[in-house]
Amino acid sequence: MSNSPQKVHFIAIGGAVMHNLALALHQKGYQVTGSDDEIYDPAKSRLQSASILPDNIGWNEENIKEDLDAVILGMHARKDNPELLKAQKLGLKIYSFPEYVYEQSKEKQRIVIAGSHGKTSITSIILHVLKYYNRNFDYLVGAQIEGFDLMVKLSDDAPTIIIEGDEYLSSALEMRSKFLFYHPHIALFSGIAWDHFNVFPKFEDYVKAFEELADGLPKAGAIIFDETDNMVDVICEKEREDVNKVPYKAHPYEVKNGVSYLLTGNGKVPLKIFGEHNMKNLNGAKKILERLAITEEMFYEAIQSFSGAAKRLEKLGENKYTQIFRDFAHAPSKVEATTKAGKELQPERQLIACYELHTYSSLNKDFLPHYAEKLDAADRAVVFYSPHTLVIKKMPAISKDEIKKAFGRDDIEVFTTSEELDGFLKSQNWYNSNLLLMSSGTFGGTDLSQLAKEILELPVDIPEEEKPAIKNKKGSKLRGIFKRKK
Repeated sequence: MSNSPQKVHFIAIGGAVMHNLALALHQKGYQVTGSDDEIYDPAKSRLQSASILPDNIGWNEENIKEDLDAVILGMHARKDNPELLKAQKLGLKIYSFPEYVYEQSKEKQRIVIAGSHGKTSITSIILHVLKYYNRNFDYLVGAQIEGFDLMVKLSDDAPTIIIEGDEYLSSALEMRSKFLFYHPHIALFSGIAWDHFNVFPKFEDYVKAFEELADGLPKAGAIIFDETDNMVDVICEKEREDVNKVPYKAHPYEVKNGVSYLLTGNGKVPLKIFGEHNMKNLNGAKKILERLAITEEMFYEAIQSFSGAAKRLEKLGENKYTQIFRDFAHAPSKVEATTKAGKELQPERQLIACYELHTYSSLNKDFLPHYAEKLDAADRAVVFYSPHTLVIKKMPAISKDEIKKAFGRDDIEVFTTSEELDGFLKSQNWYNSNLLLMSSGTFGGTDLSQLAKEILELPVDIPEEEKPAIKNKKGSKLRGIFKRKK
């Protein structure tokens, strides 16, 4: 694009998408600068490697120069941010990142993946398949994907851009959902379940954002939707002039010996991912890819090597007796779907499911009842939360009894420190037991990969009746005490 800005400054450059967008523009040859009041890894290291890490932490109005072509404002920055005020005073072009992405993709076919759950996975599947066939495309996705250096790509020549469309607000200046600024030609709706209680205090407000996205589709556009989701079905079945409606549901599948197989007209297709919700995600992606000239045969070939997006039912480790997974799940619908998937994978094993209350919504006493029965698929349920997080968010304290009542399980184990949780998990017998860790946080700063490694190295106690019989030299049977070797 000949009129694309060449000098761009990011206010709040440390965010996940913001720093990836900054790196993408840097790769294009733009002069990129940025600021933030806190920058953590991996953003810090990646920005430093590209030589665009701010010299100083904090805001400084001297960063804003008259020759800037664009200022990109992150949601983390407030209205009284001194750099924002300076940019406004100078009359500079100020964009939220979704507005800027749209500016960079006006001439492209824009495909937006929206929904309360599944959007990262669906977007990741689409990207994986397109890359498998060496297609030229741009993208924006909310997680790191194997085979992709960045979460954002904005080129001058790609005909299509695939965008994970977040319903959260865009910036302090644009208090509307991010996905509304992309103006898609094709939109996929994976499901609608109330989330982001802090900015959508009423369920009706939350639903309205999705309805506005659907109403904005152009003539000859397409709306692809999960027909098994009641709220999505209501929104997407609404009559819209010359907009194609394409429903989908879970792809037929079976699980055998801990592996999920797609059932197709040409036999079974083995997968690296699992869970009914992922069979829905996979089929939704397939409907999008059909519109990008990817045939069924091509799709089934490419999907076999897809191992999932980072932190989405990501396997942290396994041994003969135990598998350990982590997932970004935080909304009630995600927690329920992920827990069911974990149990379905190996129903003969005990599933211990741990969920961290971390977001504003999940820690809100009025919202907590939405988690009722969401952990019921687990054999043992664990909930973790940090009282310190409540203090930081200026929210009232929550008791363990309130959590047990909200989840509808008196047998739930509730922990408030990472040390307590660590001790509990390491005291369990992990014989024929799997662990599922669900959070958008870190369970109080726990290194989950290290925790998984330590659990997998623990000795196990095999029940007496399941120990194999061993004959001694005289032919009598002995039963040994079997422990896993470290």
